[in-house]
Amino acid sequence: MIAWRILSRLNALALVVIVVALACSSHSQSPEQAAAATVQFPDLYEASIAELQDGLEKGHFTSVDLVKAYFARIEEVNLQGPVLRAVIEMNPSALRQAAELDLERRLLGPRGPLHGIPILLKDNIATLHSEGMNTTAGSFALLGSVVPRDAHVAAKLRAAGAILLGKANLSEWAHFRGSVPSGFSGRGGQATSPYVPLGDPSGSSSGSGIGTAIGLAAAALGTETDGSIISPSNMNNLVGIKPTVGLTSRAGVVPISTHQDTVGPMARSVADAATILSVIAGRDPRDNFTLAQPPVVPDYTKALRTDGLKGVRLGVPRRFFARTNSNIVAAFNASLDTIRSLGATIVDPADFPDFAELEASRNETIVTQTDFKVDVNQYIAGLLEVPTGVKNLADLIAFNIAHADEELVAPFWTDQSTFIASQNTTVNQAYFDAIAADKDLGATRGIDATLKEFKLDALLMPSAVAPGPAAIAGYPIITVPLGFLPPNTTLAPAQPTRSSGPNQPFGIAFMGTAFSEFSLVSFAFAYEQATHNRLKMLAFPQAIPKTQLSDIVGK
Repeated sequence: MIAWRILSRLNALALVVIVVALACSSHSQSPEQAAAATVQFPDLYEASIAELQDGLEKGHFTSVDLVKAYFARIEEVNLQGPVLRAVIEMNPSALRQAAELDLERRLLGPRGPLHGIPILLKDNIATLHSEGMNTTAGSFALLGSVVPRDAHVAAKLRAAGAILLGKANLSEWAHFRGSVPSGFSGRGGQATSPYVPLGDPSGSSSGSGIGTAIGLAAAALGTETDGSIISPSNMNNLVGIKPTVGLTSRAGVVPISTHQDTVGPMARSVADAATILSVIAGRDPRDNFTLAQPPVVPDYTKALRTDGLKGVRLGVPRRFFARTNSNIVAAFNASLDTIRSLGATIVDPADFPDFAELEASRNETIVTQTDFKVDVNQYIAGLLEVPTGVKNLADLIAFNIAHADEELVAPFWTDQSTFIASQNTTVNQAYFDAIAADKDLGATRGIDATLKEFKLDALLMPSAVAPGPAAIAGYPIITVPLGFLPPNTTLAPAQPTRSSGPNQPFGIAFMGTAFSEFSLVSFAFAYEQATHNRLKMLAFPQAIPKTQLSDIVGK
């Protein structure tokens, strides 16, 4: 269906291609050239999707201009300057695709809000091999592998007219290889924070977070099993949505766990995240978890209401805060008055009745390690070609040992203990019991029981402590910028990244029951619009690319 819609528009383009030839024969000044001298272009550090779309519609710049500008910004800071290592590779077909989408816009109008908008994808989300990009989860073991098709979420972005700008760096294998610093992959190297020099960017969607934070793309997709969207969004001053497992398809995504994996947007605003989620959500026959979602996917942009917190009851599960930085807790506590002023009732504390059991449980480890062996073997088996010859997890372990100079790099990146533990698992009764226990502890007697006991619409907590319960329940979270560590914060040693430092961002999270994303977006948007915390601190100067549209348009 997606391919048919694209083909129909392309056929329409072919019928009127003569119009283009006539237009190209004109020697008059282009709208873009005229705009370059008179228009105030959006600042790409913060430009929203709506602002970019407005400029494209008015002819102030083209999608080709946008791609050129983002490519130049990536070049400035990725492997030069601060060497942030946010992007593994750029799409060699992006400029051609942008030109085609510009032409389509002129002749047929835009497909929707993402038409001609460049988006980064985490390098575990498959894209057509013929396009020129790899899908490797950051590992040399999958370099050159040929995927059978786009991941479903990538296909949906493409059908909406988005430009798949490049592949973002990540914690290799979505941080499931072993005890390795966040943001490292064999192919991409060690990514670092744009807010703290050599700082921990968090992960595993590290490059998606870095790239979006400083405007290397309009937004990005990340994936989460437990924290991998929320945590890097938290640490890179972003809005991140971790959807309910089953709202977005995982087909074509290098897996960890079929029970916990999900794909979601990372953006600079709630509006941008909602726009992307509306496009990528939906059922997919290749992912049976998506068949449990409501039959109609909401338009999440309709949840963008400044009065979204009026009459809402939010609970604060305080017992999760025990190991949270005191500055973050203080900022969170101060935010409660803001949220009350927006019409919400705060129930504080609203602790999980099964908190002690939840904290003691190790069922998640059993589930994810067992799932990974099964799911990654199945993913590799579905590839059309794997030049390295790896066929399963045992081969991946052997590959890393044989290519230790690229993968098991001393002194910080040598571990693959999670791979080895996963290889030693068996699908047995203990595994099935762990799946049931996770659902019981995280959902039935955890999030859902807490919401019911205190008559809550959602839970509210610092983003740093939000992922765990929602991970095992498969439930949604949205994080929004809250604040920054004080300027006098001690700069931690770089080993190889710094765990904390001055001006390190942190967020506030809204968590709900299954498929409650529409409500969560509404709550988050109301809070965001009342606070505008994101721009209260910028990235450190060397990490901010200088290239703007004014350097590209008309040149």
